[in-house]
Amino acid sequence: MKKIALFLVAATMMMGVSAQSIYDFEVNDVAGKPVSLSEYKGKVLLIVNTATECGFTPQYKELESIYERYREKGLEILDFPCNQFGGQAPGTIQEIQEFCSANFDVHFPLFDKVDVNGDDQSPLFKFFKSKKGFEGFDLNDRLGKALDNMMRKNDPAYDKNPDIKWNFTKFLVSREGKVLKRFEPTADMKDVESAIKEALQ
Repeated sequence: MKKIALFLVAATMMMGVSAQSIYDFEVNDVAGKPVSLSEYKGKVLLIVNTATECGFTPQYKELESIYERYREKGLEILDFPCNQFGGQAPGTIQEIQEFCSANFDVHFPLFDKVDVNGDDQSPLFKFFKSKKGFEGFDLNDRLGKALDNMMRKNDPAYDKNPDIKWNFTKFLVSREGKVLKRFEPTADMKDVESAIKEALQ
């Protein structure tokens, strides 16, 4: 009987984890005020951890272009700067906001800086990693090959864990709050756009 009771408790806990939705999370905006992601119900979301001094930073221009094309159809892009990868997101959130506006004319929502791995990781990104593991870098991409070489030297099995590996990792979320896809920073932005278009239909 005790084993059955423990099994039922464990099963209930697992059901709670699987039932958890992106809409259960709160994040902080640029002023440090909590925002419930339930405000985005019914929207297709592309959620990105970004950096202002990264080889992938020019993706801001492509992201803004995608945002302009699909915003009226129900897309929101949510930007979470992260300084965990090469210290490439230095400065205050206000400085980051000014950089994005001045250099890429970004209009999609910017949120407070987060950690995406480790002891202080954002619960939102922990949730994402529980849903979608590492997809692998494009080894035909110069930066992808360099990142793979660097990380494999430190940990030959680095690609086996779901941690965020670098800036500009993207998660696509459906209108119902389901995590649809994970895109590594070397993913072709045309593939990202194609997945967004499909999710918006």
